[in-house]
Amino acid sequence: MKKKKVAFSTLGCKLNFTETDTIINKFLIKGYEYVKYISFADIYIINTCSVTNNAEKKLKKLVKIALKNNVNAFIVAIGCYSQVNPKKISLINGIDLIIGAKKKFKIINYLENINLYKKKTAKIYYSDLKKSDLYFPSYSKLNRTRSFLKIQDGCDYKCSYCTIPKARGTSKSDEITNIIKYAKNVIKKGIKEIVLTGVNIGDFGKNLKPKSNFLELMKAMDSFLYEKKIIRIRISSIEPNLLNDDIINFILKSKIFVHHFHIPFQSGSDEILKKMKRRYSSNFLEKKIIKIKNLMPNACIGSDVIVGFPGEQEKNFIETYLFLSKLDISYFHVFSYSERINTEAIYMKNSIPQKIRYKRSKILRILSKRKKYNFYYKNINKKKKVLFEKKNKSGYIYGYTDNFIRTKTTWKSFLINQIKKVTLLNIDYLGNMICH
Repeated sequence: MKKKKVAFSTLGCKLNFTETDTIINKFLIKGYEYVKYISFADIYIINTCSVTNNAEKKLKKLVKIALKNNVNAFIVAIGCYSQVNPKKISLINGIDLIIGAKKKFKIINYLENINLYKKKTAKIYYSDLKKSDLYFPSYSKLNRTRSFLKIQDGCDYKCSYCTIPKARGTSKSDEITNIIKYAKNVIKKGIKEIVLTGVNIGDFGKNLKPKSNFLELMKAMDSFLYEKKIIRIRISSIEPNLLNDDIINFILKSKIFVHHFHIPFQSGSDEILKKMKRRYSSNFLEKKIIKIKNLMPNACIGSDVIVGFPGEQEKNFIETYLFLSKLDISYFHVFSYSERINTEAIYMKNSIPQKIRYKRSKILRILSKRKKYNFYYKNINKKKKVLFEKKNKSGYIYGYTDNFIRTKTTWKSFLINQIKKVTLLNIDYLGNMICH
């Protein structure tokens, strides 16, 4: 029998990409042929995101691309948006199957038990997240120099703008022994860096019996992976109120946890933070950054910021701008607020016009570029360890330092997937650090 060709596309966060890799591997084991999304395929699978309207627009665009490649293609939507609003997705012409959060890892079972022909109406397999806190492990290992290792899923927070708790359920974690086991699988692939990822990783272990915590996991991984010569562990986004002093001090002393933090602020205005139902103040954030920088002056600190939240007046935006300006942070990702169903914020008054959201977003992105340049500039002439990647891009090989500076040097194949100590020389016109 001819192998069926399957193509994947992923929207949203690193966690989504990690889970997609796990699902792809299941298809490969079953004998399917994995092809690029721009190619002809029998089945197209889109791992959706529920965070922004932009992700919804990208979903529609991806469906059109799939149908252009193969008018008879069977198109499946899985993931967060499929869980939050499957009925709306079912109205998109061309989608044949919609699978919710819990069921997405069993996608092959559904595909092998239905006829793969175009449907007039999409079939929906919804997941009731209230009835289960079942955890599905995943880690990425496809053609990368680093692996994203999922340690936690779901969230117990009730931020007024966020759909994630409804898309992924309550906070749940894997056992530390299992995480170490998956880390061993990653090691066998020759990967030099592991990134710990999840929805709210600082809440790790609260559902386990007996309970555990993120610091316990870090200590276990630090001990095991250092012995196995895995050089780096990087932490993905962690809530500021959960990044406690014990974690910061442990990273300071660790030989393999790198000095890179991604801490979502969302706003620098206390009034807006309160409306967002965030669990900290701007003063708390400032003290946290000062502590990290006092202990680790060369640490990279990134963040996320939302502009145009309902009720964000000009004075609130200026507060955020000034707050970000004075902080010693390295970069931040800027998101324009998106109205999402099933959130508190969608019912809030004083909606901000899209033109103002766009303007504020542009202003903060310029500030972020300046912050990033200044951080890079401070590192010129410093010696850093770079993990080089696999691609030859116009005669250069790229990589990241331990403190997350994007670097490049003249292409040399022996550098692939190697960690080398280099001197950071200068910043090119695209914002990459040239090293030697």
